[in-house]
Amino acid sequence: MGKKKIQTQTTEEVLKEEAVLESAQKKAAGVASKSKRTEKGRAYIQSSYNNTLVTITDDQGNVLANSSAGALGFRGPKKSTPYAATKVVETVTEKIKKIGLRQVKVFVKGIGSGREAAIRALASRGLDISSIKDITPVPHNGCRPKKVRRV
Repeated sequence: MGKKKIQTQTTEEVLKEEAVLESAQKKAAGVASKSKRTEKGRAYIQSSYNNTLVTITDDQGNVLANSSAGALGFRGPKKSTPYAATKVVETVTEKIKKIGLRQVKVFVKGIGSGREAAIRALASRGLDISSIKDITPVPHNGCRPKKVRRV
């Protein structure tokens, strides 16, 4: 067991990493799907321990824009951070700018750390949140357990 070497990032490496994230964010923003203008919609936020996914739909459930932390270039444990969730929301709101979406109902699923950060980012990007609903599946009594092993 030798000494452990602690590596620190230089400012150049941090700036390179931020530039890569910004370029991935711009590339992921792309062109929004060509559909009619709509004022109301739904925002589905799925936040797990491994990733954060954000999907914006209209009231009928047709997907207008979606993105994830993995699609933006976050890798490993960085994908499930609140910072990654805010970046995902920023790219999704860039995609739906042309559609004219103003009011959303938010549906949150999962128990990851990006839940609250994604909701706050939606509000800060100018979307009016009319309701927030938690749709995380909860088992009520679950599966039948195995028989007890007798030796």
